[in-house]
Amino acid sequence: MADSVLELPDDAAAEVARVAGLLWAESGLVDDVAWIAAARAAWEDLPGLVRRQIREFRRDSGPGGALVLRGLPVGDQLPETPSTSDSVQRETSVPAAVLAMIACGLGDPVAYAREKHGALVQDVVPVAGKEEVQGNVGSVDLTMHNENAFHDHRPDFVMLLCLRPDHDQIACLRVASIREALPRLSSQARAVLAHPVFRTEQPSSFGTATGAAEAHAVLVGAGDDPDLRVDFEATTASDPEAKQALRELSSALDAASRNVRLLAGDLAIVDNRIAVHGRTSFRPRYDGRDRWLQRTFAVADLRRSRGLRRADGYVLAD
Repeated sequence: MADSVLELPDDAAAEVARVAGLLWAESGLVDDVAWIAAARAAWEDLPGLVRRQIREFRRDSGPGGALVLRGLPVGDQLPETPSTSDSVQRETSVPAAVLAMIACGLGDPVAYAREKHGALVQDVVPVAGKEEVQGNVGSVDLTMHNENAFHDHRPDFVMLLCLRPDHDQIACLRVASIREALPRLSSQARAVLAHPVFRTEQPSSFGTATGAAEAHAVLVGAGDDPDLRVDFEATTASDPEAKQALRELSSALDAASRNVRLLAGDLAIVDNRIAVHGRTSFRPRYDGRDRWLQRTFAVADLRRSRGLRRADGYVLAD
């Protein structure tokens, strides 16, 4: 992913830290509408280099569908890594300020009431006893997926800010784009994947399913540049031909995948419309210094989900 990495120059990084510090000092909580409004205003004060890169990525995320910004501030003295499944960031902080500002540059932040209590900034940390879970609490290889692939209003962008890497610094974010995988697919597989013969169950982080999953296509939109909707842990096919097409897609995305090792101050942004992501395994120690990412979702068109958001806020009720 070397062609999709922006390492901030020292002066730009210092300016981001200054603006984030001012937003951190604003009264309120991360989920307050007023604080997000302040984040939207603060976005305009970020260095032009950052704003230009984000605007270009929002318009066209390129062949790989991911961008990494390096050198962002995460605070001088971090607390211990959280250790519970439902850990979120309610109090304002420098990392939360960075995530909120860039989410506003991408469009608007969103969250889901049934996941992580509807918090806009969520902790992604290993939890003891849940090592094998296919989700943000696990530490085994995380299967490639579109975020919330089951949902009609899934995020357009997934933001992952590293506050603290794993002890051995071996955990990698895996990303694969349909733009790079599409040429590896047979014409037959492309045709099958474009038909609504697949179903995706919701992840365990959303609790108990509220109804049967609806059939959907995996490839949607322009035939030469489709959107992607799949979760290889949760998406199933209705017949043998569709199962074969799904296997072919998995192989093509695996062949096109790229790994990036996130260190403190690295922000990965994944275009959830065209790219899937996962994670390689690592070994947590549960000593307060484990891997700690913070996650925020963003959408380019907030209006589209208005019917699910109370009082025109940022949390989808279903």
